[in-house]
Amino acid sequence: MAEAHQAVVFAFNITDQGIQFEFDKDALHQVWRSGVRAYKKRYAGFKNRLRNGIYPAKPGSLLTTMLVMILATMFGNDLSLGYVKLLNPVVVKYLGVVPPHDTYVSCALIACGLWLSAILLYKQLIGCLLAYHGWMYEAHGRSISWRTKVWSVLVKLLVSCKRAGLYSFQGALPRLPVPNVDDTIRRYLVSMEPLLSDDQMAEMRQLADEFKSKGTAKKLQFYLRLKSWWAPNYVSDWWEEFVYLYSRDPIMVNSNYYGIDAIFVRPTRVQAARAANVSWSMLQYWRKLSREEVKPLSINDTVPLCSWQYERLFATTRIPGDERDRIMHLNDAKHIAVYHAGRYFKVYFYYAGRWLEPCELEQQFQSILNDKSAPAAGEADLAALTAGERRVWARARRDFFSRGANRTSLDAIERAAFVLALDEESADYDPEDDSQLDRFAKSLLHGNGCNRWFDKTFTLVVFANGRIGFNAEHSWADAPVLSQLWEETVITSDIVPGVGYNSDGHCKGSPKGTVPNPIRLQWDLSASCRDVISSQLRVATNLLNDVDLHLVVHTQFGKGAMKTCRMSPDAFVQLALQLAYFRDSGGQFCLTYEASMTRLFREGRTETVRSCTNQSCEFVRAMESGNASKADLIRLVRAAADKHQTMYRDAMTGKGVDRHLFTLYVVSKYCKIQSPFLEKALHCQWKLSTSQTPHGQTGKLDLRNSPDSISAGGGFGPVSEDGYGVSYIIAGEDTIFFHISSRVSCDLTNSRRFGDQICRALQDLKNLF
Repeated sequence: MAEAHQAVVFAFNITDQGIQFEFDKDALHQVWRSGVRAYKKRYAGFKNRLRNGIYPAKPGSLLTTMLVMILATMFGNDLSLGYVKLLNPVVVKYLGVVPPHDTYVSCALIACGLWLSAILLYKQLIGCLLAYHGWMYEAHGRSISWRTKVWSVLVKLLVSCKRAGLYSFQGALPRLPVPNVDDTIRRYLVSMEPLLSDDQMAEMRQLADEFKSKGTAKKLQFYLRLKSWWAPNYVSDWWEEFVYLYSRDPIMVNSNYYGIDAIFVRPTRVQAARAANVSWSMLQYWRKLSREEVKPLSINDTVPLCSWQYERLFATTRIPGDERDRIMHLNDAKHIAVYHAGRYFKVYFYYAGRWLEPCELEQQFQSILNDKSAPAAGEADLAALTAGERRVWARARRDFFSRGANRTSLDAIERAAFVLALDEESADYDPEDDSQLDRFAKSLLHGNGCNRWFDKTFTLVVFANGRIGFNAEHSWADAPVLSQLWEETVITSDIVPGVGYNSDGHCKGSPKGTVPNPIRLQWDLSASCRDVISSQLRVATNLLNDVDLHLVVHTQFGKGAMKTCRMSPDAFVQLALQLAYFRDSGGQFCLTYEASMTRLFREGRTETVRSCTNQSCEFVRAMESGNASKADLIRLVRAAADKHQTMYRDAMTGKGVDRHLFTLYVVSKYCKIQSPFLEKALHCQWKLSTSQTPHGQTGKLDLRNSPDSISAGGGFGPVSEDGYGVSYIIAGEDTIFFHISSRVSCDLTNSRRFGDQICRALQDLKNLF
């Protein structure tokens, strides 16, 4: 009712003396402020688009160019090489400018043309430089070709990510190239050699030959190349649509992932203060993103990466549909949605024309924690709708949330900047009891099935003892984007001693004005609606009870020791995973997925590195045989590591296997063409699905002075019913975190056992050197 009262801007009464108007000045003032803020955002957006369009030039440089051209002409130096005189008659005839002003206008037009030409030439040159990836294959001590040397000099002269805006290089980034079909098929067949029997390999080769010889591959490739010329990226839209949005399975565990606190430090134990400080830091980061003040990520501070995925980081929600979900993104929001003790609240962070301070947010969050009112019937389990079957949620949303209080309250959640969950339980890390960290991670991955809003881009979770983490929806972007947000707002800001908290653990500062009260969201959930919520909760409960999640904090050695072995840390870990799986499975290899990024290209997302190779299998067999000499083992492990690094570089530069096969398969379905080769190639199980969480993306981590300020990374649920999901983060010089998931219902897997095998394999690899 309070919101409804405030919404009445004016009222009028008809009396015998005429019509009397009564204005609510505060409401009118808020309307005015909202309009001004909206126009400011539009102006800022226009200014950013202009800046990105003319980068690296500045608007003032156009005026300078015009003045130089005009002054030079006035003093008898025609810098236009005679084009001013040729243009004067045109200016007089069509613009009606009389001499001598026609000369000035001609100079200005020619200067403008030269200025735009220089910008276009720069962008074309940058595009050509960024399309060259030979440097990736010549790094790390190998001989450098003259092409790469020239490229390096030009890039350092022309590309400066330090003064660029977030999207300054978007237009110059190359399109993801479509690989040659023959090359993709060859790479695919080679990747399957260590996994298939001779008869199975012969069958796959025959299917591949038929796919090529019957003209199917050529036809599908033609349409794919056609799309690559038209679309910014020939993979990303189909990947988002068919891999994520068309899936009807629950997204909890199956798709969503989580991130965990910096477990070696604890800035405060006050729940409301931690929630306020982290929320405020995240919102300030969103403010910088909106203004494009965040610098684009780059490789070696030189080669920029695509920034497209940042656009939907905040104020974005996945909306369920009967056959396909959709992503709703808003350009602006003034509130966050807060969940606590089974109730939902709307909390404003922008009020009365200003952004609230952390201490003011803490005041609001504390009032929610102090509120002991009971949840409405069905409210406590409401988020189970987002955890269960997508079709059921879509029908429930349409039947029970399309009008009235339910619609208003659901809008408040879906249109929030993000969701904050203030948990009643505590979570922590105890080196003497690793089960506590396992429970910590499980709470972030799925909670109790109804205390995380799984449709939101991310739910920030703050536990009763001040520990934090997040649960993130996967369709809108990949984990490195959330990882960067986490690093910007938590690792390099929130946990820094003396920055955000007083000695008593509360946020620094004092309120600067009126702080609005949290608004309790109202629900009218019928018995039929509550039945649907209960059924979805049962689905979610069965799913989360089947998750076996274990975290390994490996502190025996880390990146520093791996580098002394003259091996890529990622290749080192991947080979350890192959050795560990071979031991865990009783002498078997499996199809292994490692996620790689393709953000060197416009709107790039991920590609697959098939980490189980002939070389890695040869090394593992030799290692387990006990007959190979140390020299032979070192030779084999280096060959396997080199092969892995080459495949990783191939994946990053658009020469991967799986995204190309996936898009060929999509085209075949549109063309109604049956391809036995594509059907078989795309329906193999990834029994070992792995991903490395990036660390130190922002360049702001100071591990020398604050070695404990490292992120523990995050993880995801098992991809295969009888396999493992392994996420790892190589944090600092001496620590690696592994997040290992599997199914409780599978007798063949055990996450803790596999974690022990990983630690053993890491030590065995290190002992080789």
